[in-house]
Amino acid sequence: MKTYKSLWDKLCSYDNLFLAYKKARQHKTKKPYVLEFEKNLKDNLLQLRIELLFHIYKPRPLKTFILRDPKTRKISKSDFRDRVIHHALCRVIEPLFDKSFIYDSYANRKKKGTLKALKRFDKFKRKVTRNNRRAAFVLKADLKHYFDTVDQKILIGLIKKRISDPRVVWLVTQILDNHHVKQRGKGMPLGNLMSQFFANVYLNELDQFVKHGLRARYYLRYVDDFVILHANPSILSGYKCKINQFLETIQLNLHPDKSKIMPLPRGIGLLGFRVFPYHKLPAKRNIRKMQRRMLRYRELLLEKRVSYDQVYTGLEGWLAYVKNGNTYRFRSRFLEQFQDVVEGQIAGVEIGRWLKVK
Repeated sequence: MKTYKSLWDKLCSYDNLFLAYKKARQHKTKKPYVLEFEKNLKDNLLQLRIELLFHIYKPRPLKTFILRDPKTRKISKSDFRDRVIHHALCRVIEPLFDKSFIYDSYANRKKKGTLKALKRFDKFKRKVTRNNRRAAFVLKADLKHYFDTVDQKILIGLIKKRISDPRVVWLVTQILDNHHVKQRGKGMPLGNLMSQFFANVYLNELDQFVKHGLRARYYLRYVDDFVILHANPSILSGYKCKINQFLETIQLNLHPDKSKIMPLPRGIGLLGFRVFPYHKLPAKRNIRKMQRRMLRYRELLLEKRVSYDQVYTGLEGWLAYVKNGNTYRFRSRFLEQFQDVVEGQIAGVEIGRWLKVK
């Protein structure tokens, strides 16, 4: 495996930091912390450069909050100056790792994403079922408490296999040490750019095992969720057992309740959709989530804190996503009900019925 030694100068260059700042500010140009950083942009970037070059850079404490969306998750938010550093680091080392990742890893990678993963699943589905002429089964799996249990020592070892520049490894260590948990040396912050990249580095070990060790043809992964399709459920059961054994070598485990082998006709939950042999529909939890958001928008409209244009822009983005399923009638009905809710034409019991997805 090729290793890379002299990356530090490129990482610390003013040009790299400036491009990283531009990436960090995307879709956040009006945020107060971005505007504050921009007041003395050149000085702030030069200060970061000095801190890196003299090895005195120290990330600021993470800001954490609880998100119920619908399950409860602890999200950790980095200071904006630290996000610039994260982007600067990713710009230099991500391309070096990405070339070693398997094709069917779809999270947080250029030209990948949820829609590509759904299309790939559809292709796998047609091949395994021979265009729906035979039965197919899916091992739908989830890693138990993945972001809380990642072993940082193993992660740094994987990074060292490709990055031999000790200064880059030092910076990675600084970022990981900024996440304080009960068990030292474990876990990564959820909602952090570097954690998304580190997840792909860490779980590339699983990808390689499944593709080359088990020789599973129809496998794809999105962060800590993955699926394998096969016509024989016994083979999938064998895969599941061997995967769990392998995961123990990197200090991970399959979630016992969320890792199951299911017949495809029952419908497979995947990236916000329920996928069936001939169609796919939005997952009920995502519909309820959007309904609750619309009710919140109605409150903001009554308080005149948002405009109708802002509300409809948010709705259009969601409808554009669910359009990737078989949702023509659903979208038409949802729009009609949404207009009634937001414009205050239904309330109380009727809203309760609207939230009750069948």
